[in-house]
Amino acid sequence: MKIRFLQAFNGDSIWISFKKNDVTRNIIIDGGIGDTYENRLKRKGDLFDTIEYIKNNKQNIDLLVLTHFDDDHIGGILRWLNKDKEAPTLIKKVWFNSGKEIAKELHIEENLDLKIEIKEGEDDFYTSTNQGIKFEEYLSKNQLWDGKIIKQGNEIDLLGLKFKILSPNIDSLKNLLELYKKEEDYFTSGGEFDFETSLKDFTEEESKPKFKFNEDKSIPNGSSIAFVMEYKGKNFLFLGDAHPSVVVEGLKKFDIDKENSLQAELIKISHHGSKHNTNSELLSMIMTDNYLISSNATKHGLPNKRTISRIIKANPNANVFFNYENLIERIFTNDDVATFKNFTPTFKTEFDY
Repeated sequence: MKIRFLQAFNGDSIWISFKKNDVTRNIIIDGGIGDTYENRLKRKGDLFDTIEYIKNNKQNIDLLVLTHFDDDHIGGILRWLNKDKEAPTLIKKVWFNSGKEIAKELHIEENLDLKIEIKEGEDDFYTSTNQGIKFEEYLSKNQLWDGKIIKQGNEIDLLGLKFKILSPNIDSLKNLLELYKKEEDYFTSGGEFDFETSLKDFTEEESKPKFKFNEDKSIPNGSSIAFVMEYKGKNFLFLGDAHPSVVVEGLKKFDIDKENSLQAELIKISHHGSKHNTNSELLSMIMTDNYLISSNATKHGLPNKRTISRIIKANPNANVFFNYENLIERIFTNDDVATFKNFTPTFKTEFDY
């Protein structure tokens, strides 16, 4: 199995490929911002190259996971769908929690602000109800989606893999329907970049009794699909932008806790390393040495160095991987390296298992 963390700018996009019965299978989790596929100057991005590789090798995207509808996760996919009429022939199955289907599931009124539109040839997607084709209709029309809600507690066997869904829970989906308004900015950022503070200072501050963790309040992030994927007895954890309390709750539903921790090969840290999406309780439930942060550090103050200090406190031997090479020298000082000798920050985008 190869897992590739695409360069998705300030977003997420992950390509997983493996063989089952001598047939190559592909999973794509999110598509980053629109430029991850192609920018306005027609410069191609990692997502474009990935899709072309799959096409040219006569393969399929056997599963496309859209964790939630924030532009930094879905924008590249929608730009591809807008521009490529042949896109539906490449996709076999989609996981996507649409507002319409959530409303049906919960027996409450649909939130029209959750509508996503596809406009052929356009660079971006639209939430207007007056133009284009509704995203749900596009998926259904092309027989890519069964409309089922992916939610906490689901166990799914697919493509020879086992998936345990940790997020979203019912409350998160209900909040999305009842509270989301498209004109508001729900992106809970880390504020300004905190790279000038040392890892030691963050660790000492958070060791004090008065320290209190503040969780992400973003409504779309709360609805993010997060899951454990098992391949040949090995676990991989993909957290999207999920809230840590929901992920912890989800892990406990599968009898995973601090005493019975999940042994994982790798964890994709939630929300680009935001300090509001990774807490000590969650880290104590996952036993791994490999932590991946997807961000180019151009927006919202992310990643937060504070989050990395929590990872090191939980695991002094942590390997923290970044999918942009220049971040390491931007984030870490000589003092950080001298103080935490066993911690290894690394630029790496591809993993083999």
